[in-house]
Amino acid sequence: MPLMNEIQRVDPEVRDRLVDSAARAAAARGVVGVVDFEIADTLAAWRRRIGAGTRHLRVRCGIWPRWLDAAIAAGMRTGDVVPGTAGLATVGPLKVIVDGSLGTRTAYCHDPYPDGGHGVLSVPPERLEPLMRHAHEHGVESAIHAIGDHACEHVLDAFAATGARGSVEHAQFVAERDFPRFARSGVTASIQPAHVYDDVDLAERYWPGRTHRAFPYGTLHAAGARLVLGSDAPVAPLDPWRTLAAAIDRTLPDGRVWHREHELDLQVALAASTGGRARVAVGDVADLVVLDADTLPRSGAELAAMPVWGTMLGGRWTHGPLA
Repeated sequence: MPLMNEIQRVDPEVRDRLVDSAARAAAARGVVGVVDFEIADTLAAWRRRIGAGTRHLRVRCGIWPRWLDAAIAAGMRTGDVVPGTAGLATVGPLKVIVDGSLGTRTAYCHDPYPDGGHGVLSVPPERLEPLMRHAHEHGVESAIHAIGDHACEHVLDAFAATGARGSVEHAQFVAERDFPRFARSGVTASIQPAHVYDDVDLAERYWPGRTHRAFPYGTLHAAGARLVLGSDAPVAPLDPWRTLAAAIDRTLPDGRVWHREHELDLQVALAASTGGRARVAVGDVADLVVLDADTLPRSGAELAAMPVWGTMLGGRWTHGPLA
């Protein structure tokens, strides 16, 4: 957090140049769109950045509670194009963080951690539900951070109570009884598979005997949940191929294989990374990545090193020799 506070003090023009550089780097890895959950007025920030020439990505602009009423007053609804952004920025969901993280032992869990405590529920139901209901009544979806199994339960309860639509962000630890609730409720499991590389030892230490429910992508898919894959950058690298590698292959960098039952089929993982599109069809928006390989590899290590020849956004090259 001290580093993030210092970054916020940097002149906006300097930050915007750094964002532009990051957008170009993302395009070089085949990225055509991101969801921005920076704790800021992202609608205003992307109007400014796109107006200044940053046009390498589509951006869904997350809305934190602090800026929700202003967005509603401006008539903004999830999916609307943000004026002044050449169609590249759209209104995203309300973002709320209800618990912490695994590494800090603040992910909110049913069972206590080995050294005691259940984690932190930072936004309890009596605060979360009114926020989500208010957003839902004005056409704004919800993206709710929940890592621990008890936090996931609370968030699924809130979706059920409010009728809101949206996603559970992370869903790193899920109670057995809650897997089918994702499919029944239509709530998306927005997951970041590459966190397995970093957190496997922490999961074994803090969730002993229960890691079959940790990073449980296979079970979520089998239960009928809609999956969306992402990176959680800057916590993890913004690299879709590393994300795909971790989704389809639970072989860790040190050679261990961890809960292979949660590996996803490559086609499932690709669809979860591309808005559900499995193939290119006539009439599609030409957001495309061209690979410098004849076929997609099946091992995680090979997939993570996938060479990208070119990236296209709306029929316009954003990376490659033709850009």
